Amino acid sequence: MSSASIEDIRVAWVTGASSGIGRALALELAASGVRVAATARRADELGALAAEAQTRGGEIVPFPADVTDAAAISAVGEAIAAALGPIDLAVLNAGLFIPVGAAPFDLGAFTKTFDVNLTGTANCLAAVLPAMTARRAGRVVIVASVTGYGGLPSSAAYGATKAGLINLAESLKFDLDRSGVTIQVANPGFVDTPATAKNTFKMPALMPVDEAARRIVQGIARGGFEITFPKRFTYVLKALRLLPYPLYFRLIAKATGWDSK
Repeated sequence: MSSASIEDIRVAWVTGASSGIGRALALELAASGVRVAATARRADELGALAAEAQTRGGEIVPFPADVTDAAAISAVGEAIAAALGPIDLAVLNAGLFIPVGAAPFDLGAFTKTFDVNLTGTANCLAAVLPAMTARRAGRVVIVASVTGYGGLPSSAAYGATKAGLINLAESLKFDLDRSGVTIQVANPGFVDTPATAKNTFKMPALMPVDEAARRIVQGIARGGFEITFPKRFTYVLKALRLLPYPLYFRLIAKATGWDSK
């Protein structure tokens, strides 16, 4: 399945759905007529999300779980299929951002970030890919970030996981292309969410979360491997990564205001 309109998607699973991009994505998909299974740790937030979708004429069904719990996530995948039908689209968005520095070095922040962003995503893939490959149909969208393109201030833990997720999606694509399953990676620029509110540097081209969700849904419908926006910003970051390191570090420090801290 190389491309699909949203109308072809009957059941979608969105992780990290209690806030930020995940929440906005769940509402956007539900508004398009998709039955959305929403997963996050906070059952109360998922209940509020489902109620909001209902007022808008959409359907979101809560399936609370922690993505770091492999057994719980496997059970969620089975429960969704039993309650709503086969998962046509899995948007693996659950993520954790903890700003980190070199001194003091917070090992716990790295461990937590890796567990949620990398291991949590792998747990979700294990819950959906066997059924998708068995029926040779389905779509997986891994939500990474432009922080995966190259190092940014205070993002050593988060950026490392997002670079890993980009590589993960790229590597899986070779096998999934043969299995009839589509994989996409979403690399948004800076989006106005509770996570980015922690940043202490300037964030060029900061985008409202509802607009980011619309862009991702449009990218899902359009097809292609990477969904990235706004291109006037994200393509600049791609180009910067081709520069020699001294110039890269100098320009990134200037763009983020890090050189004046």
